Amino acid sequence: MSHDLPPLNALRAFEAAARLNSVSQAAEQLHVTHGAVSRQLKVLEEHLGLALFVKDGRGLKLTDAGVRLRDASAEAFERLRNVCAELTQSSADAPFVLGCSGSLLARWFIPRLGRLNAELPDLRLHLSAGEGDLDPRRPGLDALLIFAEPPWPADMHVYELASERIGPVLSPRFAHFEQLRQAPAQALMGEALLQTTSRLQAWPIWARQNGIEPDALHYGQGFEHLYYLLEAAVAGLGIAIAPEPLVADDLRAGRLAAPWGFSETPAQLALWVPKRAADGRAQQLAQWLKAELERGVRG
Repeated sequence: MSHDLPPLNALRAFEAAARLNSVSQAAEQLHVTHGAVSRQLKVLEEHLGLALFVKDGRGLKLTDAGVRLRDASAEAFERLRNVCAELTQSSADAPFVLGCSGSLLARWFIPRLGRLNAELPDLRLHLSAGEGDLDPRRPGLDALLIFAEPPWPADMHVYELASERIGPVLSPRFAHFEQLRQAPAQALMGEALLQTTSRLQAWPIWARQNGIEPDALHYGQGFEHLYYLLEAAVAGLGIAIAPEPLVADDLRAGRLAAPWGFSETPAQLALWVPKRAADGRAQQLAQWLKAELERGVRG
């Protein structure tokens, strides 16, 4: 039995036949004849010294060895397809696709997009929004901007941009605003707090850092995403908790207030870039983001 890899054409024919469970359909997909696929399957079985298919009525059925090879070959061909897609996408004129949450996109990135395009005109940034379903490992995404805690994934080059700082915010339109804005943080124990299911630990983390038992907090309306939570706070519906950059513009404009300030968490706002796809554009974007975040703190 040979330990060399079988001929690629034979593996390709097998992968298609096993995936489609049909020699005829494999032949159609590969644009060859039924006989050509059958011959490649025979070449593969002879190379391995194993039967990969057995007759099953008028069709074929995978043997145990065939099942193992099907799973391995499917994974290998999928990885090859993904890498080829990435190589095609990474041509010089391709846009740099950045993933981030919808709340970060709407409340922080879009107001600064004009400045970014003016200062980095060659970047050709394309933004892709999502909530917990973005993965920079998948084809079509070059990087991910995310609030997350170390340790960082081994297959990512991570640019740490800023420590996450979170704090309660409320609108002057909120019914208890005048009473609360001069009150200590403990006054929040008497309020029904707005929360988001995407970050259930935000209030408990902040409470512990401010000498409040998390169990003493009471929760009111919940929202699926942080963006909706903050829109509700701006509308005066309650007290929300949020990362500082996402409410900085609202604080400056007086739409929201943060009477108790912001507390640092173990998380970082970071740019994740797959090591296999890192290039100068990622470093350029990271430098711009870091400078913009620092400008927000100063401003």
